[in-house]
Amino acid sequence: MPASSLPPSAKKRKVKPDADLVKKLEVQITDAATNDGSLNPLVDLLNLAQGTSDPADLSKIIYSLYRVFVVITCSDKLAPGGGDAAKQVRKWIWERLDAFVHILVGLLQDEESALRKSALDILFSLLRHLSSSLSKVSPDGRPQFHHSHFKHIVRGLLICPPSPRSSSNRTCEGKLMPDVRDHFVATWLSVYDDVRWCFLREASSVLSRFPAAEYPNLAANLLCLVDRLTTFPTEASELNAWWIPELGEKPFVRGDKFGADDEEDLVVSDTENEDDWRKFFDEQPKAKDIKRTTDIKGRVHQLSFHQSLHSLKAHRAVFTRMWLSLLPRLSLDTSDTSRSLAIRALNIMHRGILPHLTRAILVMDWIGACVDTGGTVGLLALNALFTLMKDYNLDYPQFYTRLYAFLDKDILHLKHRARFFRLTELFLSSTHLPAALLASFVKRLSRLSLSAPPAAIIMIIPFTYNILKRHPALMKMIHRADDDHEPLNDTYIANEANPNATNAINSSLWELLSHRKHYDTAVSTLARIFEEAFTKPGYSMEDFLDHTYGTLLENELQRKIKKEPALATELVQDPFPLCTDPAIEADEGIASDSRDVISELWAFD
Repeated sequence: MPASSLPPSAKKRKVKPDADLVKKLEVQITDAATNDGSLNPLVDLLNLAQGTSDPADLSKIIYSLYRVFVVITCSDKLAPGGGDAAKQVRKWIWERLDAFVHILVGLLQDEESALRKSALDILFSLLRHLSSSLSKVSPDGRPQFHHSHFKHIVRGLLICPPSPRSSSNRTCEGKLMPDVRDHFVATWLSVYDDVRWCFLREASSVLSRFPAAEYPNLAANLLCLVDRLTTFPTEASELNAWWIPELGEKPFVRGDKFGADDEEDLVVSDTENEDDWRKFFDEQPKAKDIKRTTDIKGRVHQLSFHQSLHSLKAHRAVFTRMWLSLLPRLSLDTSDTSRSLAIRALNIMHRGILPHLTRAILVMDWIGACVDTGGTVGLLALNALFTLMKDYNLDYPQFYTRLYAFLDKDILHLKHRARFFRLTELFLSSTHLPAALLASFVKRLSRLSLSAPPAAIIMIIPFTYNILKRHPALMKMIHRADDDHEPLNDTYIANEANPNATNAINSSLWELLSHRKHYDTAVSTLARIFEEAFTKPGYSMEDFLDHTYGTLLENELQRKIKKEPALATELVQDPFPLCTDPAIEADEGIASDSRDVISELWAFD
């Protein structure tokens, strides 16, 4: 351990750094780095950072350390080569740099927002300088990315270690701070292609190495980052933003220049056999899809790191691998936390995940398991499952059977019922569906409307109208007026799970007819549309999906009264006559004008 330039202390205590002392140490280290002098004051500056609790003082120290390490890096102190003495010095500097990075990673969870943002900015700035320095000393001149430093950043964002400040009273919960999340996504993840590619690959590695039992918030931290990723490239020409400028150069295209000797082997890496998983995501190109493009040619697992950054297929491969690693972590159990994470993933599945996967069919098993879960999770999973069937040719014969099973007594009382009707209208929009199947859906909804709140009935009526308008074969369900006893002899089999075997097509929608006498005027008025000619092209469901008790009450209060209600009644002289026989009244001595009717009600003689 080199000698310290600070006066010795009898015991460990918090140090109140002097601004002049910090500046003096920075000047000493800068001069030593440029003149090959002693770097021992670097230890003192690190000790100040580790023992300082004041946010303002700590901010000054970490920026001084940042400037010092930039000078050291730019002076090639970390470049490989030299004798044993140079290697010892380089090893010592790396240890000090790792200690500084450890402080910065912990500050991502600090209670001071300014320190959190500054720590993230410094970490990424160091990444740029370290990568550029590594590219200068590359033996073949190929650009490099400092993976070992980037691993610390990713683990700081996903694992979230506690802040090193001793005065920080915040209990570390392992959850990513919202301002750090937004700053990282807006500044780097959604902007720079090299950062996004490396983050997705390293995130998959972190998921495989850190078990869910010990790190319960890991999946939630990663999900809150990737679900905000809305700028994933769809064409090779969109790969044009680079945090490391050297990586923006076009890679070599000759196959003999690249092989097993990947350039990321120049830095410390623990991703052995990483080429094996990339073979799984390769696809044979189709003849109709072959066109002139700027994308890198070749199989994904044969591309070097630099080539992968410029290959759209490689970006899709790491994106697919990350989601295949993350999705099982989102549904480990049936707790509310796992359910909420699965809902967040399913909300973006059809527009933010499936279009960018190498093969969307790879998530079929997870989506199918979510459908079997039922409830809100199953409902959202049906949307993703329908997308796989419609856009990716997935064969799922039991889809409408599963959808029919969601029509239970609870579906019309959930807060997600509006989304359910949006999705169901989409699922039943095809004109090639069997009439018997559609009849089962409208009949089940009609039966459920008997116990539904008024806002749900207002959704069911136009929904049913649109289906009847689109499928004239169902019109007979509202024209069975010849049998007065039909409601008592309904042929619909309510407990049948197969929508094709419920015999609903031979039944009627008498439940909707009963709503003509509903206590709510909005419902009773809307229910009369089935008595009129079907001349309206159809109802826009968006006009009926946002109704609640509050909106119904507001409409009722604002409704203009056309006819004033009766406010007076005829007075009755004896509203509660208990005894009308004059003889009995005379025998008991009761005066007809002085009877207490209420008291007589409680006379049990």
